Amino acid sequence: MAIGTSKVFLNRELSWLEFNQRVLEQALDESNPLLDRLKFLCIVSANLDEFFEVRVAGLKQQKQTHILETGPDGLSATDQLALIAPRVRRLVEDQYRCWREDLMPKLAEESICFHLYPEVPANEFEYFANFFKHSIYPVLTPLAVDPAHPFPQLLNKSLNVIVQLEGEDLDTDLAVVQVPRILPRVVPFSQKREGDDFVLLGNVIKHHVSSLFKGVEVKGAHMFRITRNSNLYIDEEEVHNLLHAIESELRRVNRGAAVRLEVQEDCPKELVGRLLEVFSLDSEDVYRIQGPLNLVRFMPLALQLDRPDLRYKRFKPATVVSLDVNSDIFFHIRKGDILLHHPYDNFQTVVDFLGQAAEDPHVLAIKQTLYRTSSDSPIVQSLITAARNGKQVTAVIELKARFDEAANIKWARMMREAGVDVVYGVSGLKTHAKGMLVVRSEGDIIRRYAHLGTGNYHPSTARIYTDLSLFTCREPVTTELAETFNLLTGVSKFIGFDELAIAPYNLQEGLIQLIENEIGHTKAGRASGIYAKLNSLIEEDMIRALYRASNAGVPVRLLVRGMCSLIPGVPGLSENIEVRSIVGRFLEHSRIYRFQNADAPHLFLSSADWMPRNLFRRVELCFPIISPKMKEHMEEILDWLWRDNVKARRMDCEGIYHPIHSEGPRFDAQAEFLADAQRRRKQQTLP
Repeated sequence: MAIGTSKVFLNRELSWLEFNQRVLEQALDESNPLLDRLKFLCIVSANLDEFFEVRVAGLKQQKQTHILETGPDGLSATDQLALIAPRVRRLVEDQYRCWREDLMPKLAEESICFHLYPEVPANEFEYFANFFKHSIYPVLTPLAVDPAHPFPQLLNKSLNVIVQLEGEDLDTDLAVVQVPRILPRVVPFSQKREGDDFVLLGNVIKHHVSSLFKGVEVKGAHMFRITRNSNLYIDEEEVHNLLHAIESELRRVNRGAAVRLEVQEDCPKELVGRLLEVFSLDSEDVYRIQGPLNLVRFMPLALQLDRPDLRYKRFKPATVVSLDVNSDIFFHIRKGDILLHHPYDNFQTVVDFLGQAAEDPHVLAIKQTLYRTSSDSPIVQSLITAARNGKQVTAVIELKARFDEAANIKWARMMREAGVDVVYGVSGLKTHAKGMLVVRSEGDIIRRYAHLGTGNYHPSTARIYTDLSLFTCREPVTTELAETFNLLTGVSKFIGFDELAIAPYNLQEGLIQLIENEIGHTKAGRASGIYAKLNSLIEEDMIRALYRASNAGVPVRLLVRGMCSLIPGVPGLSENIEVRSIVGRFLEHSRIYRFQNADAPHLFLSSADWMPRNLFRRVELCFPIISPKMKEHMEEILDWLWRDNVKARRMDCEGIYHPIHSEGPRFDAQAEFLADAQRRRKQQTLP
């Protein structure tokens, strides 16, 4: 039996940690460019931060409130926390060993060096002393910890220095110095040498911290970092203004209950004990780190350092529909549905579609869902332009999109000021669906154009996430999308659709029916099969339906990037199910559902993973691919993904993932998609 599971379900938290281990494998993989390996290492830290802020925090709350309920895996919150701690420790140890013994030495070989402060050259030592005096010292505040000065309320994920003091007539032997977030954590040398040389800001502060305590001896100074509960708690039925309620909750979250303490390896045991007491944490909540406390701070270097030789070669995506000032995207959509595969196909087509609609005098109305978007979003700017041009513009914006709440509040205010009708969806549900509807007057008719996708309207992430999206003006789809917006903005009730499936109303029911249909085909001797590409698979009834399909003899292929609670390959349970995961240069984000249907395959794209939150607590869209040409393209995409034997990993019945050993040639699906996009670009530029 797999560790931390029942006989039927893997634990979701342990499954997620295995996913983060696969991310770490990319940092360890020497076939990846060096700075991209550093990027993957940063992602591991960012993922772990979120894991503690949300998942561990939730489990701790369950434990503290004595909630005894167990999930499908049969584990209580206490059981899960006991299993999580050693697994995280192994992951953190592997991560920092990768930094110390692999990445940092290899970066040094490439003349990218991170120096301990006492080891910097004499001229730089003087520079950093002046840098501290003039740029750091003025913004530091030493905070004594004594009866008159309680322990400061430190911000979530902030870096801090705890200082031990000695001297006569002291009221305390302890003080805290917060490292200001406004200052860069990685500071370059003042003079350029043969490469790039850096010192960590925390080390500079530690070395000079005694200057903050006049006439007092500093016995020791040690950096630490606290992670807090970042879950939002909003009762929508009890608040009159959701936007203001979320703003207030965001201010509270930065000071939520502590869930993890990270300290430097050399921090004395007695100091750690005092910190644990202050933050009401237990010994299993402390992580001693042999290296920089927050590797996420290296991400700007990984992305911006001027060393193109050490990162993936830049590529230009293909353009499926060529747009210029004289072209009409509406004409192209009327000719037939258009399928885009991002980032290999240019997301700019989506941006241009909305930009044209905002300026087109024939466009009467635009309706748009927004879950996440970029800080300088051209999508939002086009909606504002459209409203100022007199069009009826509606934006369904999700204020509760985790960690994007503040940005979405800003966009909501800007759009409302410009005349956009901003609504926050259905009470009690997050709006995670990805859809855009443009209503256009064309002679004697009103025609609607739709864009539907698996990913967010976020131009930045569209360059690093794999997603699929569809342009169509087919009347059945556009009519049902219009009804969906009415559902989100008005007081309509869901009465059922023919083309679109919508969570939480009928998506799960429809998916289970499609699985049952495959079981029926198998029993009747017809061709059957299920192939689902997802980010996560943990919903109990969906997993049980897949087990039934396997027992009936239906071959099931599951390409699940992240969490998977289904156990594959168990005789009598799941022997016809294979689970794989791809973690590569791009984040696999598209959701694709394929059902063989007696050799007349049904193909769907969706915004929804197979998780309880997606199927029951969010508004999600699922839409069919109808065009034979597009179906052929989708089949090729699915085939290439399953052929991957470079970045793909196969899951065993213990929940552990293994490289796929193939006797055939190496096949990296993402690399092949890139090569195909470059071929198509060259064909487009040929005279």
